[in-house]
Amino acid sequence: MSESLKNKSSKELEGSLKATKVISTALLVVVTLLISITIFGLIFKDNNSTFLPLLVVGISCSAILPLQFATMKKIKTELKSREKK
Repeated sequence: MSESLKNKSSKELEGSLKATKVISTALLVVVTLLISITIFGLIFKDNNSTFLPLLVVGISCSAILPLQFATMKKIKTELKSREKK
């Protein structure tokens, strides 16, 4: 991953960082909304057969977020190392 970051220009890295931030924010909002709706449904609705699979989907989609945050951190580190030079 770091080799591919070193091959990109600073402008490309800034674009990748911005896109990753937008995607991570959207994913975080959607996953939070999905999990909160499913928890509400599990507590207040009688038919839990719909809400249990949705909860599993929400939790599994949230597993992507740490990877996105790690990618953003690597891009920021690469941009900072280029500024020092």
